[in-house]
Amino acid sequence: MRVLFIGGTGNISTAVSRLAVARGIDLYLLNRGQTPVAIPGAQTIIGDIHQPAAIEQALNGLTFDAVVNWIAFVPADIERDLALFRGKTKQYVFISSASVYQKPPVHPIITESTPLYNPYWDYSRNKIACEDRLMSAYRTEHFPITIVRPSLTYYDRFPIAIGGWGGYTFADRVLHGEKIIVHGDGSSLWTVTHAEDFAKGFVGLLGHPQAIGQAFHITSDELLTWNQIYGTIAEALGVEANVIHIPSDFIAEIDPQIGAGLLGDKTWSVLFDNTKIKTLVPDFQATIPFHQGVRQTLAWFEADERRKQIDESVNQALDAIIAAYERS
Repeated sequence: MRVLFIGGTGNISTAVSRLAVARGIDLYLLNRGQTPVAIPGAQTIIGDIHQPAAIEQALNGLTFDAVVNWIAFVPADIERDLALFRGKTKQYVFISSASVYQKPPVHPIITESTPLYNPYWDYSRNKIACEDRLMSAYRTEHFPITIVRPSLTYYDRFPIAIGGWGGYTFADRVLHGEKIIVHGDGSSLWTVTHAEDFAKGFVGLLGHPQAIGQAFHITSDELLTWNQIYGTIAEALGVEANVIHIPSDFIAEIDPQIGAGLLGDKTWSVLFDNTKIKTLVPDFQATIPFHQGVRQTLAWFEADERRKQIDESVNQALDAIIAAYERS
């Protein structure tokens, strides 16, 4: 099976790429070659997907059993891909987001039929618009789509709600005893998923005829409170986190950009029903509990000191929220 990944070397997609190769998929990676990640056994095509004419030339008439775009975020990306891959793939997989599901939720158990509605976060609304365009293409021209909605999936970063996505800023704050914001009272339920677990469900969808025209989320079944998530990371670091609980509404008022991701996703308790992915991919089971997975993340950072990047703009944003809350 010949498969093209647009991207393929990111937080989630690296694990998927490695498993795809291990399972005998003839994998092509289309990216700019700027991420120092090696995927032995995959063929790399250097190019910028935002330059479609050059990409069409680089693909040189290749057709694929599946094309996966890991870096499509707005409807214009979908229009470009429709033009590029009509008649050239048997399956087009769009990476959406579980944040597209109804917010606030009217029921805590989320299935793929939960309405798509998010008035808080532009990121989610753009993903919904992408899904709408793809479903229209499927219905009107039978463009062979599959939609996958990851939730908070981690590998080379800490799965936190606030404090920097990527880099080592959060860990550095914990290690130095600086205050760590946990939204609300930290008791809402969430699910974090290791990328290697996600990969098992995802690779099983590639080339699957019953996945066409369908949407799936792929998450762990492990339920944790945010207090447990932050506490587990601190324990792995060998210290106790200096936690300050701040209401999500207050955070959103002080920093609307951070607040959008909280109110539009992580404020609410959600439980993902994975029946659909397990039905199509019977061997899918998340087997890496968070207390083990986060230690793999720490080992990834420890393997190369250059990975321990500190973002001072994140520190400044967090300190501003904390100062405003303490003044109030």
